[in-house]
Amino acid sequence: MSDAKIIDGKAFAAKLRERVAGEVARLVSDHGIKPNLTVILVGEDPASQVYVRNKGTQTEEAGMTSVTHKLDASTPEAALLELIESLNDDPACHGILVQLPLPDHIDESKVLAAIDPDKDVDGFHVINVGRLWTGQSALVPCTPYGCLMMLKEHFGGKLSGKRALVLGRSNIVGKPMAALLLAESCTVSIAHSRTEDLPERCREADILVAAVGRPEMVRGDWVKPGAVVIDVGINRVPAPEKGEGKTRLVGDVNFAEAAGNASAITPVPGGVGPMTIACLLRNTVVAACMQNGIDAPDI
Repeated sequence: MSDAKIIDGKAFAAKLRERVAGEVARLVSDHGIKPNLTVILVGEDPASQVYVRNKGTQTEEAGMTSVTHKLDASTPEAALLELIESLNDDPACHGILVQLPLPDHIDESKVLAAIDPDKDVDGFHVINVGRLWTGQSALVPCTPYGCLMMLKEHFGGKLSGKRALVLGRSNIVGKPMAALLLAESCTVSIAHSRTEDLPERCREADILVAAVGRPEMVRGDWVKPGAVVIDVGINRVPAPEKGEGKTRLVGDVNFAEAAGNASAITPVPGGVGPMTIACLLRNTVVAACMQNGIDAPDI
């Protein structure tokens, strides 16, 4: 392994949460506004329950109001849409997040489209997608925004002209990540599992963002010497060395190999993951400002 710098997402997220808490305190003292994040959880998915609980804890630690609506897995789609409509109309609610995945009988796209774009703190609404791609002020998906923040800090804000490759084309990470990098004047390519000569395409990139959802797919010799690697993947794989039935988390990048070529790299866990909720808190503050005609803070 080389001397590749480890980009510490956990520490970065802690600093971002501190800045968010400071802006929340300012909103409360100067304007009497306490940002509110409302999360809707449908069903009993264990991973979703843990994630929602963590969101609630961190929201309250930042000085904001956290509300969670827990609905049975059998909840009709119409009832969920009615709840969203009531939250859209509630001026005390600044951010709405519907935890995914949803039960099979509920149309995810219809639910996401029902959220007021100005309260869409996940940044998934088609209007926010359009605003992002056309360079307008938008609520941006949290994970790619967290990746961008870490890249900008690493490069001292100077991303212009860098060749970036985003490995992955999802609406949640890949596509918005490409839009964010393009807005920073990077030369951006989007690749995926069916891209021809994929290793060679990766080796051309100064910035490689892996978000393809395949454990350790990106090997060390795919990484350009000196490149910065952002690994968005979170994959659970067997870990027999820990005992029978044990598992461990790995990214989409073979960390040990890639660190031999990269100048900087995010680990898994402890890299991109902690930034997601921190950016969700940031988006909630921005949304609260937007809805009240207040200039959004630069956080």
